[in-house]
Amino acid sequence: MNSNQQLLKGSLSVIILKLLEEQERMYGYEITQKVKALTAGQMAITEGALYPALHKLEAEGLLTTETQVVEGRARKYYSLTKDGHSEAVSRISELGIMLENLQRLLTLKPAI
Repeated sequence: MNSNQQLLKGSLSVIILKLLEEQERMYGYEITQKVKALTAGQMAITEGALYPALHKLEAEGLLTTETQVVEGRARKYYSLTKDGHSEAVSRISELGIMLENLQRLLTLKPAI
């Protein structure tokens, strides 16, 4: 697993919440493709990582699902619940603060 994959794994739930906050509803494959497109292929979410994360968020009451038949195939769409919206705002803010602090640490000049 490369470093991008490890970082992605730790922030996957936040990424899912953020995408659903902006898109309202998405299905699994659509989420993987959106992440790949937004990161110019630098980050890829595997189905093996995505679906357990989606199921965990659903079990936490943050997502709701709706199955719809599209072109003869059942497609499961995920949407944020009311709690999911407020949790998305909270987790996105927390991750943003952590990234700012990490950036500060990474740009420290060595002591002379």
